[in-house]
Amino acid sequence: MITPLQLGNRLFPVNLIQGPLAGVSCAPFRRLTWRYSQPAFSCTEMISCKTIIRSSEESLRRFMTKAVDEGPVCFQLSASDPQELAEATQRVTQWGADLIDLNCGCPVNKIRSKGAGSTLLTHPLKLYQLISAMKKNTDVPVSIKIRVDAKSSDRFNREVAQAVSDAGADFLIVHGRHWTERYDTSCHYDDIQFFVETLSIPVIGNGDISCVDSLRKMFSTGCAGIMISRAGMGQPWLIRKLISEINQDFFTEPSLNEIGFIFLEHVTALASLINDEKLSILQSRKFAKYYARNMLNKTEFISEMNCCESLSELEKIISTRF
Repeated sequence: MITPLQLGNRLFPVNLIQGPLAGVSCAPFRRLTWRYSQPAFSCTEMISCKTIIRSSEESLRRFMTKAVDEGPVCFQLSASDPQELAEATQRVTQWGADLIDLNCGCPVNKIRSKGAGSTLLTHPLKLYQLISAMKKNTDVPVSIKIRVDAKSSDRFNREVAQAVSDAGADFLIVHGRHWTERYDTSCHYDDIQFFVETLSIPVIGNGDISCVDSLRKMFSTGCAGIMISRAGMGQPWLIRKLISEINQDFFTEPSLNEIGFIFLEHVTALASLINDEKLSILQSRKFAKYYARNMLNKTEFISEMNCCESLSELEKIISTRF
């Protein structure tokens, strides 16, 4: 099941990928994932093409920075205009993107209202134009990440597959839920299998992957690789653990004390990246609970994090709680 993965002109030694996570997937998170797991590649946070084109280099630091000690990175873009996407594709290629993905699955209204994200799934001609614009403006592998129609009244799977094939995308990432479905709805594996069987390019399955059993279930669709997203928060070693377990190799998870210092390193690196210690602490509250998932005193830790405003305070909390 764990095999090399050929995507366009790139060959990766494994076929597990760390997916994009809003507010999390910048360089500090990705470099930890690379250090502890070495996935095929990791993804950036979703970046609006308008932001890439119109914003200053300083304001883009969080999104454009690729650490020297991290592995391959896929830049995920959001767009509805082919010309803007063409320009943004050129720019992120110059920034060092190893792959580029177009988000066609975001269910958030502020993205959909701009004609981007999951709105594109019901506009196959626009989807074709966008993929074509990416392909014409980079030499790195190009993909789109979609949601499935899941037997809804939309019925867009076949049209999306045709647009992806005709436009020449190098691979497809499929999140097995409809854009209206929340995470309490199970992944639609049959929809993922449809794309596997319909397309000649590699299909990456995404959704509900957190353990070896779920990994095997996703591989049963025939997908070439698997993208792990939410489960990777707070445990950058997860992909290496899954690879070890599915290959029946020994794996030792970091101790609780080690996890505390990994969390501290994550937040400290974030502070350096955005040049704002207090803001990095505030943003870290989003993912602190994931590092603390196995703590007996998790509630107390989260409560203290919600009052923390500096790295020195955070270090004291971690030394006490972890």
